[in-house]
Amino acid sequence: MNLEDIATVKSILSQPQKIVIIPHKNPDGDAIGSCLGLYCFLKSLKQEVSVIAPNDYPKFLKWMPKNEVVLNFEKENSQAKKRLEEATVIFTLDFNDLSRTGQLEAILKDKQADFIMIDHHQQPKDYARVTYSDVSMSSTCEMVYNFIEYLGGLDKIDASIATNLYTGIMTDTGSFKYRSTSSRTHKVVSDLIDRGADNMEIHRQVFDTNSPSRLHLLGVALSNMVILQEYKTAYITLSQDELDANNFKKGDTEGFVNYGLTLEGIVFAVIFIENKEEGIIKISFRSVGDFSVNEFARKHFNGGGHDNAAGGRSDTNMETTIENFNEILKTYKSKLNP
Repeated sequence: MNLEDIATVKSILSQPQKIVIIPHKNPDGDAIGSCLGLYCFLKSLKQEVSVIAPNDYPKFLKWMPKNEVVLNFEKENSQAKKRLEEATVIFTLDFNDLSRTGQLEAILKDKQADFIMIDHHQQPKDYARVTYSDVSMSSTCEMVYNFIEYLGGLDKIDASIATNLYTGIMTDTGSFKYRSTSSRTHKVVSDLIDRGADNMEIHRQVFDTNSPSRLHLLGVALSNMVILQEYKTAYITLSQDELDANNFKKGDTEGFVNYGLTLEGIVFAVIFIENKEEGIIKISFRSVGDFSVNEFARKHFNGGGHDNAAGGRSDTNMETTIENFNEILKTYKSKLNP
């Protein structure tokens, strides 16, 4: 953030505000962690604050401090709409395009309020009064830590804030293994641990609490994996029938795509997940090295994200989607084999 933006935020928060914090649709650990971390900080400033999620999110994130304050726009629609109508300030966290909020988009586009964006994804849209965008950051949670520091509020980071921010940084860095993990990231998480984040317990809550059905679904996913050595690529498919047969719950496939990258020589991993309710194939892309899945997703699958982690979708059925993917892949052979 530049000095002008910091001054603007300080001016806004110097007065009592009705604040709403919003993550993207299908929020992950970084989205929920940043929202709840910021919520706790703004409450310490005696502000009136609400968190509204566009839809539900995985059970493995619902243990987080102050999770109970989050309103699900789909399930608590009237209450959420009332908070939005009253809002004077809206923070949008972990996304930079209002289209990422699902049904909330139409409301937000017409809303008269001071928008403040905090996000680390590429190609931000120009909708906020204050835009704090930095694609080099490991996570939005690390940016919220910086945001608090810019406002001179590090002394207000308690165990709840520390736990939420640590969770988001940990999940969005793949437990600190992705390239975006910097020495600064480690300094931030070190401070968060000192301020009360229990790193071992956070890891256990997020990664070590499985259901039998999720493990069975993982077995199906791995058995469906296709390895294309010629393109240094591995992909997984999961049909709606396979999800249903294994009692799928939101978040159960989290991390499945990364298994492809554990194979020797593989630099590009993809998972295709059928969603009959929405009529789409949801796609997650991961890579190592210089192959940009952000560019790949944006160009071919209506998506985007980061250089090494992105998402997209296909509006055709699974068979056609895979055929299309394999045809597209042929044009990337040289990039995947530099």
